[in-house]
Amino acid sequence: MSKRTSTLGKAALAVGLTALLAGCAGPNPRDPYEGYNRAMFKFNDTVDEYALKPAATAYRNVLPSFVQTGVNNFFSNLGDAWTSVNDMLQGKGQQGLSDLSRFAINSTVGLLGLFDVASDAGLPRHKEDFGQTLGTWGVGSGPYLVLPLLGPSTVRDTAALPLDIKGDIWGYKDPVYLRNTGIAIRAVDIRANLLDASSLLEDAALDRYEFIRDGFLQRRESLINDGESSSKGKKSDDDDYAPPSQPEAKPDAKAEAKPEAKPDAKADAKDSPKETSPIVSSESAPKELNSGTPAANTVSQ
Repeated sequence: MSKRTSTLGKAALAVGLTALLAGCAGPNPRDPYEGYNRAMFKFNDTVDEYALKPAATAYRNVLPSFVQTGVNNFFSNLGDAWTSVNDMLQGKGQQGLSDLSRFAINSTVGLLGLFDVASDAGLPRHKEDFGQTLGTWGVGSGPYLVLPLLGPSTVRDTAALPLDIKGDIWGYKDPVYLRNTGIAIRAVDIRANLLDASSLLEDAALDRYEFIRDGFLQRRESLINDGESSSKGKKSDDDDYAPPSQPEAKPDAKAEAKPEAKPDAKADAKDSPKETSPIVSSESAPKELNSGTPAANTVSQ
């Protein structure tokens, strides 16, 4: 009896997994696991609604603004160290030295990063992670994924996540309870900075899932290409298209066989002293200028 129950359980599990995988396929080629992603999106949304968003709202309403700024500066400064490493891996030597200088200045003069002195000194903040580094190296993003609690990602960024975690200086903080407290505070601080944007999104977007997905993918592509178009320097699909060649018109045999007319000696004698140019009517000139110009009918996008 126990063997039969075990067999039925395995069969039910196999059927369930098959149904789950069958339901994951979606119409968007960049989001083939849309079924799973939407379910995970709903889960994250529920956690945010009942836990993270209320905590972020209280955080913003209770703490003074200068305290919130200090917390944000502190954790952003720690991120500058890992950003500088990825700058170097991407071949951005000058930017890497700039971000490394930011980290050194803010960690000392800025009192452990609580004050962003480097920005006032003309060293702007950048944000680079190992997922962007892989993208710079030519690794494709892969399908879109929604991770539990972490939110939007891709297969490439998910594969890079362990190294990003290793590159987080705060992850080596001891004791563990202080480290976990800092991780929670950082998550609440990030969510507090997104409260206004999330409220606008809830009012404006018809499908929040699609809006967030498309916005995330476009932003990641922009970050990897440093704001430049990904098609720059590459051929588009239209470049490979060539219109079908038309058959050449065959010459008319009758026209070829027709003898040329002999010039009239009297007419040549009369017309040879003077050459006249064709007269263009003032009425036909505007039509000639406005017709036959494809650029005039092209709408820039």
